[in-house]
Amino acid sequence: MKTRRPGMPAAYGLQPVHGENGLLPWTWAVEHLLGARNYWLVSVGKRGLPHAVPVWGIWMESELLFSTGKSSSKALNLLRQPACIVHLESGDEVVILEGTAEPLLDQGRLAGFVEQYEQKYRIRPEIDDVETLTFCFQPSKGMGWREADFPSSATCWDFD
Repeated sequence: MKTRRPGMPAAYGLQPVHGENGLLPWTWAVEHLLGARNYWLVSVGKRGLPHAVPVWGIWMESELLFSTGKSSSKALNLLRQPACIVHLESGDEVVILEGTAEPLLDQGRLAGFVEQYEQKYRIRPEIDDVETLTFCFQPSKGMGWREADFPSSATCWDFD
């Protein structure tokens, strides 16, 4: 993973960094992803328009796993176009991830997802239901910052 300043207009006042100084570590973002209750998913609709919805999910092994109805707009959007964005609710402790979401078929990972989901939300997801799909979101790029010290904390993470 490469850590750098995000590309933003000069008016935002971003200063170049030397090495990792001034950049947020990826572990900072992971702490927020692990602790989040809601994740906002932005997919691309059939007409090319963005579709934003909150989902419940589990951050595990550097990916977000979430389930949804097969006929939901988000499922249909992701099956047609897997490119999407996931971001957290806070505008003060910001984490935004770009990547792709694909159906998760690995039974071992699905079992781990169900167990962690039930612990987190106190409800068991119905992954064996023929009407449900579980997706695995894999980030390719991320951005984060703390509003309290923006823009000096603005960070971009590029994943391999």
